[in-house]
Amino acid sequence: MITTAKRLNTVEEYYFSRKLREVRQLILEGNPIINMGIGSPDLVPDKSVIEAIQKAMFDDKAHEYQSYQGLPELRKGMSDFYQKQFGVALDFNSEVLPLMGSKEGIMHISLAFLNEGDEVLIPNPGYPTYASVTELVQAKAVYYDLSDATNWQPDFEALERMDLSKVKLMWVSYPHMPTGKNGNLELFEKLIAFGKKHSILIVNDNPYSFVLNEHPISILQVDGAKEIALELNSLSKTYNMAGWRVGMVLGNPTLIDAVLKVKSNMDSGMFYGIQKGAIEALKLGTDWFEQQNQIYTKRRNLIFQLAEKLNCTFDGDSVGLFVWAKLPEGIQSSEAFIDGLLLEKHLFITPGTIFGSNGEGYIRFSLCVTEEKIQQAINRF
Repeated sequence: MITTAKRLNTVEEYYFSRKLREVRQLILEGNPIINMGIGSPDLVPDKSVIEAIQKAMFDDKAHEYQSYQGLPELRKGMSDFYQKQFGVALDFNSEVLPLMGSKEGIMHISLAFLNEGDEVLIPNPGYPTYASVTELVQAKAVYYDLSDATNWQPDFEALERMDLSKVKLMWVSYPHMPTGKNGNLELFEKLIAFGKKHSILIVNDNPYSFVLNEHPISILQVDGAKEIALELNSLSKTYNMAGWRVGMVLGNPTLIDAVLKVKSNMDSGMFYGIQKGAIEALKLGTDWFEQQNQIYTKRRNLIFQLAEKLNCTFDGDSVGLFVWAKLPEGIQSSEAFIDGLLLEKHLFITPGTIFGSNGEGYIRFSLCVTEEKIQQAINRF
């Protein structure tokens, strides 16, 4: 009998992979399911982006293997984007590495820097992939608490009381997923100081900066951040290109080169046409962000109405692609609550528990749903 690797014993199938099978089955049975669980943009890229990939199909080198580092003009576009949006200067030849989605960057960074037994600080609640990848590379996940009481930011006094001798890497994500809490430069300064003090690589996962956020920031804006930090970013939510799989990792040349060593053994370069489309996307100006946020603002206001129908409370100033809502007092299980909504109201919402134990008592709504669909959900109550 062929047995699987022991590392698979440490991870489970991704929640959405499993749950969406159930949702699809309910749809096949004729149930009018409204899916508010997934953060997959339903809006389309700008016309110029689509035209760029179409035109690229006829270029001489369009269908060949591409560079592991991406086209120079793509790296330059990413560097220019950071300069324009964050005031961060990056050498596009050595401090920018395009990725096939920022999610693969989580694996590449983990393979590049973690040995068996190394410890990794992971936010609770936080993106589940941080923990699963940590386990897959045979490092150890060490969770640090985030809560409403600390404004969903790390408690640095609590972190200092921990045994940090084996900690090699710390995952952070601001704007925070799943709560939508924004970061600030004061927080980033504390994180950089913490990383330097304990020789911990700080990685900020930053894909939601421009969704409903008037003050986007980067951890690389902090003086000295490049010495100890990497940042992941993505075109998925910013430019409605989730299925294109275009991301980036940014930092000093030594750290980027380590990630490239892993990446160059994992793929054979990003498709040329996708790179050409991404280059056009990165040229879009403030009009693009304003247009997208007008749509998301209308949707978010309707989601607020739906949350109130459920007697939930929420932070009206949260940013990003989701609304994080606290369930009414007395409800014991987020998963039982959303399962009841799925069966009784044909409405799928994400339970907070999939993001960690501190997500119990919360649910998360996605804004990747049309106003019409959200209104239909409201009407069901």
